[in-house]
Amino acid sequence: MRADGTGQDGCRWCGDRRDETDFGLRVWSGRVTDAYFARRAFVRGYAIVVWRGRHLAAPIDLSPVESDLYHREVLTVARAIRDCFRPPKIDYLTLGDRESHLHTHVTARYPDDAGADGPLPAHEAPLLTEEMWRTDAAALKILLN
Repeated sequence: MRADGTGQDGCRWCGDRRDETDFGLRVWSGRVTDAYFARRAFVRGYAIVVWRGRHLAAPIDLSPVESDLYHREVLTVARAIRDCFRPPKIDYLTLGDRESHLHTHVTARYPDDAGADGPLPAHEAPLLTEEMWRTDAAALKILLN
């Protein structure tokens, strides 16, 4: 690990596993992933599930066993979001454009949210109030643990 907390390749997700990051609060550690509840969100119920194994950018690079574990853990987080926030739908975005480390955004979706006719906006989401963010994260953490 480098002095700045990132992995040897400069990847922030390969670095130190902290309970609180600039992205959010860690609410769960599975066998192969960590789940973080977002500090900024367009909706209540948004988390990112981050692969904790070797550095790789896409799920296609996982072995069949790793893929099964990764996707099961993404769905575990999704079920907890569904049970906690009761959205009518959950979206899954496995990206690697800005952060080239395997991770999946798991987002509650509501009929009246900011992207009601499609995906949520690409610009930076609003910062949640500290109280709502920590309360929602704690509730989600209880369901996951």
